Amino acid sequence: MPKEQKDIYTSVILISLIFLVIVVGLILLVTSYYRKKRTHLEEKKLLNQKFESELLKTQIEVQEQTMQLIASNLHDNIGQLLSLTNLTLGSINISEEKKAEKKIDTSIELVNKSISELRALAKLLHGEQLLQLGIAAAIEQEVSWLSKAEIYQVQFENGMQDTILLSPQKDLVILRLFQEIVNNIVKHAQATQIIIQLHQQANRLFLSVSENGVGFNYEEAKKENNGLGLFSIEKRVKMIEGSFQLQSTKHKGTQIIIEIPYP
Repeated sequence: MPKEQKDIYTSVILISLIFLVIVVGLILLVTSYYRKKRTHLEEKKLLNQKFESELLKTQIEVQEQTMQLIASNLHDNIGQLLSLTNLTLGSINISEEKKAEKKIDTSIELVNKSISELRALAKLLHGEQLLQLGIAAAIEQEVSWLSKAEIYQVQFENGMQDTILLSPQKDLVILRLFQEIVNNIVKHAQATQIIIQLHQQANRLFLSVSENGVGFNYEEAKKENNGLGLFSIEKRVKMIEGSFQLQSTKHKGTQIIIEIPYP
């Protein structure tokens, strides 16, 4: 075979091999791309399912918290008001006109206060409607109930009064986070003062809760697997792509700052 013809055959074979390598490479690349895309979609689907599951769990917990609060107020607050009304009315002596008149006035005041408390509880029963007004309104309602206990000096700095942006799913999670933080304070902090700050800046929502209780070492609590419910809070913050900061000093109190993309 002439050398020139041999060179042509060799070139054709080399070009064919190169072409084949390119085709195989493209096939592998496309296959890899679709495999990664499929994996990504599956992971996204799992994350969405996990988020929806966590959201449902949060909704149930908010409802349970609300029912506990209602039960507590019916027993401790409204129940006492009505019992006192009953005792006052039962002690009225019609023959003592001035004393009777005073007791009747007192009873009317007690009944009116009971009605007012029942109306407030009715609003609480419509928690979803409350969230329709925004997270600030929901937290304000929670703060109102906390203040009624008259155990703490409660200060609420609301920087979102004029905010019209809403994020229903995030609002539900944020409300539950706030409830968990407050429950933690009530159960463990031995505090006398609570300061709550809520504001929004550059598409970020900031919620800060500070108290002057006994404080603790969070890192030690992590090692001992005793996060006092804070691990759940941190997990839920991350679920909505937020950040969680905790600063605590023994005998000086604790501050929790949550930052969340919003809306």
